[in-house]
Amino acid sequence: MDDAQIGCLVAELETTKTSEEEAAWEQLRPLGPRVLPFLLEFYPRMKKWQGRVSLVFHAIPYARDYDDAFQLGIKATKDKATVVRYRACMLLAYSLKNDALPHLQALLNHSDTKTVDDAKAAIDAIERKNHNYFVDRQHSGKMFWTVGDNAA
Repeated sequence: MDDAQIGCLVAELETTKTSEEEAAWEQLRPLGPRVLPFLLEFYPRMKKWQGRVSLVFHAIPYARDYDDAFQLGIKATKDKATVVRYRACMLLAYSLKNDALPHLQALLNHSDTKTVDDAKAAIDAIERKNHNYFVDRQHSGKMFWTVGDNAA
């Protein structure tokens, strides 16, 4: 698949129809990390929150090993949509990178309380080096978050 074809498929992620988004991602999934620069490039072009959240969601499995995925998470912390900021916090929590902390700490004063809670959970996960704490916010040990090419 050439770059133009990849770009067209990434653009198709901007849809309100889950079936269309899934069909596009099904073709992109085999590319693995090769798709990451396209996700990062297309993020500012996406007008619909559904498209932006899709880009961030699909980058999560790569957040630890690929800077393009991590940078997408950083950009998405400033998104106008709560659900995109949620996925950004999730991606950064999974990354476990201390470099994410200043960006997450900036969200602690956000006007949206859900975003503040998500940022706190991501910070906790990173500081304790346990991505599960993003979903197991009470540290019960009963909730786990499996991330992988097929899980995300």
